[in-house]
Amino acid sequence: MSPLPEQMANRWELRRPLMLPPGQGLLYWHVLLGEEPEAVAIVEEAQARLGGLSGLDLVPLSHIHLTVLIAGYSHETTSTQAAEMAQAAGHQLADVGPISVTLGRVLYHPEAVALEAQPAERLTPLLEAAKTATRTVTGQEGRLAHDLWTPHVTVAYSSADGPAAPIINALGKRLPDRDVTIRSLSLVAQDGPETTWAWQPLTEARLDSL
Repeated sequence: MSPLPEQMANRWELRRPLMLPPGQGLLYWHVLLGEEPEAVAIVEEAQARLGGLSGLDLVPLSHIHLTVLIAGYSHETTSTQAAEMAQAAGHQLADVGPISVTLGRVLYHPEAVALEAQPAERLTPLLEAAKTATRTVTGQEGRLAHDLWTPHVTVAYSSADGPAAPIINALGKRLPDRDVTIRSLSLVAQDGPETTWAWQPLTEARLDSL
């Protein structure tokens, strides 16, 4: 998501060829942050600064998240497998304890605006647990959403082609830092186009013994 882009691109048009038909979807390992007060607060602040700009689809506060891994296809994963994956990840994360990261630095991509989760290395146990649980239960490796894993929380997606400068000028390179505590890792089935936010959280792995 660096250096700063000069142009934004319509994410939904670019991804149209990748859309799955109704009844099919992807299975994600997400950190769900819609009930984490500090995460909600900083995303609200970012979205308020972007609110007067066109060409952006703001992420619903109830759906703010940090993507860890794409586990596979939701329509190819049984409920039993999902439960086994969460259990396997939970065993690996049971002694990790809650993880604190800082959101503040703004990341820009032609298709999105996000907040980086720092330091990234604190989140490595989540990625390793997701990979191990996916491989153990499904035999598949899973895949990253991007070539390089940069943990982030997306604020808005670009829904139009146009210059990036107005967005960058409105939001800047950093917001006042907020410390966010991560307590669980969730398996989420996402059906249909991203724009519908047709999510179904299936199960979660706790980062503590509770």
